[in-house]
Amino acid sequence: MKITVTVIKADIGSVGGHTIPSPELLAIVRERVERERGKLLIDCQVSHTGDDIAILMTHTRGTTDPSIHALAWDAFKLATEKAKAQGLYGAGQDLLKDAFSGNIRGLGPACAEMEFEERPNEAFIVFQADKTEPGAFNLPLYLAFADPMYSSGLLLSQDLHDGFRFVIMDVDYTEGDRVITLDAPERLYDIAALLRDTHRYVIESIWSRRYPHEQAASVSTTRLRNIAGRYVGKDDPVAIVRVQKIFPATEEFGPPFALGAFVAGDTRGSHNLPLMPVPLNTPASTFFCCPMVSAAGYSMHEGVLTGPVDLFADPFWNQVRDRIAEKAMEMRRQGFFEPAMLPYSELEYGGIVVRLERLEREFTVRAGAPVGGE
Repeated sequence: MKITVTVIKADIGSVGGHTIPSPELLAIVRERVERERGKLLIDCQVSHTGDDIAILMTHTRGTTDPSIHALAWDAFKLATEKAKAQGLYGAGQDLLKDAFSGNIRGLGPACAEMEFEERPNEAFIVFQADKTEPGAFNLPLYLAFADPMYSSGLLLSQDLHDGFRFVIMDVDYTEGDRVITLDAPERLYDIAALLRDTHRYVIESIWSRRYPHEQAASVSTTRLRNIAGRYVGKDDPVAIVRVQKIFPATEEFGPPFALGAFVAGDTRGSHNLPLMPVPLNTPASTFFCCPMVSAAGYSMHEGVLTGPVDLFADPFWNQVRDRIAEKAMEMRRQGFFEPAMLPYSELEYGGIVVRLERLEREFTVRAGAPVGGE
């Protein structure tokens, strides 16, 4: 049975700053979406990570379907009115356009979706990140799908032996979707050369090479600053990753996320801190808005969901979080100094940009100074 899995996520308001959506917001979104279960939708789930509300939907209407995207947009718009009435911070922050135009892409919310022929025992993970950019998933997905040091299935499973195909997007290109397709392991160094730059190059999707029609992963690639033309918040990506059998096992995604790789985001979207794996429905950290990611595991049959299992909630992850917290505190001890604060090219808050532009005008060329290494 061909099923579409769609996840759409947005920050539409939170309590006491960038922390957590109010119970009323979650209830409004949940009621609006669940009204369509058994009609437009087969099944659905609503959760949050930090201050972002995520809507997971299963259906048979294919990707980029206007009715599905309109449902999420409508739910977020309804909840935004409540956020305004409650005086929540950043009410409607990720809804960057006034009207729905048939597709939620380009309107602000993060969206990941894929259509596939459902396996008899279909399993997948939904990763939700907050206070960071789409490139935050680059390293964990690279390690899980391309590095046998982290993903032993690449050595042990015949189905994974041929590797995976990476579709990588240049998210700084604003005239359309500029993408490149590279195969691992043959193009591994080229893939690494691109993915190291998390600000510009982002994994859009990953595909099996042994079974070329089987999509393994879908990642949201929205850059809010490209839509709004100004800083309005971090992009807070979401990803759907199919697991088991012809894909890496669920547990093979644990070590890559346990690294706590340094990613951009945090307070005012202008710093680097490690990506912290957290349980579902965790408030955003008051330690400088440390970037966070949750992992919800699902099984599915004929589009009906079983789960989620909260993959970052078991006791093992407490020790991981303690270690990542130490990394975060050590980086913050460096204060404003790079790389604790992002380089000038990535600073998105207007104040320091204006300050640096003003200082640039004060520079002078000293007369008689050596030129060109003389």
